[in-house]
Amino acid sequence: MSSYVLKRWEPENPGFWQESGARVANRNLWISIPALMLAFSVWMLWSVVVVNLDQAGFALSKNQMFWLTALPALSGATLRIFYSFLVPIVGGRRFTAISTASLLIPAIGMGFALRDPTTGYPTLLGLALLCGLGGGNFSSSMANISFFFPKARKGLATGLNAGIGNLGVSVVQFVVPLVISAGVLGALGGAPQLYVKDGATASMWLQNAGFVWVPFIAIASVAAWFGMNDIADAKASFADQAVIFKRKHNWLMCWLYVGTFGSFIGFSAGLAMLTKSQFPTVDPTAYAFLGPLVGALTRPVGGWISDKLGGAHVTFWTFIGMIAAVIGVMQFLPQAGQGGNFVGFLAMFIVLFALSGIGNGSTFRMIPVIFLTERQRAAAGRGAQAEKQALVDAGKEAAAVLGFSAAIGAYGGFFIPKSFGSSLALTGSVDAALLCFIGFYISCVLITWWHYARRNAPMPC
Repeated sequence: MSSYVLKRWEPENPGFWQESGARVANRNLWISIPALMLAFSVWMLWSVVVVNLDQAGFALSKNQMFWLTALPALSGATLRIFYSFLVPIVGGRRFTAISTASLLIPAIGMGFALRDPTTGYPTLLGLALLCGLGGGNFSSSMANISFFFPKARKGLATGLNAGIGNLGVSVVQFVVPLVISAGVLGALGGAPQLYVKDGATASMWLQNAGFVWVPFIAIASVAAWFGMNDIADAKASFADQAVIFKRKHNWLMCWLYVGTFGSFIGFSAGLAMLTKSQFPTVDPTAYAFLGPLVGALTRPVGGWISDKLGGAHVTFWTFIGMIAAVIGVMQFLPQAGQGGNFVGFLAMFIVLFALSGIGNGSTFRMIPVIFLTERQRAAAGRGAQAEKQALVDAGKEAAAVLGFSAAIGAYGGFFIPKSFGSSLALTGSVDAALLCFIGFYISCVLITWWHYARRNAPMPC
């Protein structure tokens, strides 16, 4: 057996954890985090590239550009369904290294395609779909990290992995406008695109948006291969993991995660284009990174608070807050092209991002607790061996549900920007889309309260 495989892994054993477990778990976590951050950066590349396409000479309609921002989320969410089951089959170390290296494909591809404004729209669509490789990585990463930590630390550990990883969304929206404005890659980057700004000719290196990530992806892949571990006890076939499809709480948590992470990634993908359509005089790239930054930073906070107060209560009040924030957004939007207040609009979206980050952390704290409680209830009174097996089964089921719910939640990244585009096309306003979001959040409040948060709830967590 490889020296990278951990033959004994007992994070719930205090002696083992203090002696060697914490050190190994933390090493795997801190290698996983930058790899996941890069995955999110590649996944959300189009959210910032698309608002610069017209200046670079690409002649696309507003609807075509909304498709480019939405398709990475669609492919990423679909890949997450498969990725969520692969860690116990392939091994966390190997799959982290391989899946991180796969990000080189869209990064290099976009670099070459964006050099030439005559690149066809089907090619751009194909590259948008390939950026979904970054989205898929989240499910495998979260499933892998959940195996390493004991119940009492899962909320903070998964919150750090996801929260700092989510910073990749903000990083890409901050870095890309900088690197495309200068020939930072020299001759390797290629010639700039020329455009007219304020009556003067200016240069843009849009291809740098793809090329700049290549060396960092290569370093992260090598670090994962040589620095992480596989856990022998975490091995499981797809059939072993498929039991989650029979678990009611799997589907309930998928619904709630659409409300939290689906909102985070959907607003991340669509906010720049929404700003451009509603406030044409505002440069969306100057502000687009703020919301994802806040949402990423509050995710570990949500996990930490949930470790203390319980994930269900935090999730319940988060959705209440999100309903209020969407109502706030509607108050600051222009109506029939008149009025509107960008500062208020942006402030309400930052509140939405902050709440979605907290909700991401709290829902992912709920999942391990739910499945551990469920398996322990089933093993109660059946002896020490049954109780020990319950811990193993709970870990595998929770990891699979973390990955699968992350897959379903990611579809919000497709539906939210497309909802904005469709609402604008059909009604001339985004109010219809926002009203649908409010209705969905209300359903999340009711599900959380009835199943998890109320007094005598069937599964308090």
